[in-house]
Amino acid sequence: MSSNLGCVVVAVDGSEESMNALRYALDNLKLRSPAPDSTETPGSFVILHVQSPPSIAAGLNPGAIPFGGPSGLEVPAFTAAIEAHQRRITEAILEHASEICREKKVNVKTQVVIGDPKEKICEVTENLPADLLVMGCRSFGPIKR
Repeated sequence: MSSNLGCVVVAVDGSEESMNALRYALDNLKLRSPAPDSTETPGSFVILHVQSPPSIAAGLNPGAIPFGGPSGLEVPAFTAAIEAHQRRITEAILEHASEICREKKVNVKTQVVIGDPKEKICEVTENLPADLLVMGCRSFGPIKR
């Protein structure tokens, strides 16, 4: 493939499909490597992981606490527990991706953002600016898609 790519973003979510996409990118894409006297920056791989906000990750608000508890209020301990759990998941995903990169002897940058994945992946890719976005296929099928 072309060796003129300056920035390749690989979006990972912990699925085996996204890790296969990472392996494919590392094996098949060649990044720009400027001449020694050039001012051009070398190309880089960026591993991107998007965490869902705690309210989305919970799937629901814990709701009112029965028998006179607060209603319509977020329970701080519940939100903190979800955020801590998401951090552990993100660390595990990035560690797995980093292990793949170490096996391939490729240095990469990592980036974690919080938000809706379909919006944040596009936003980060546009802001870097990336030459290529690589993602795995989740194979949801026509009904769930």
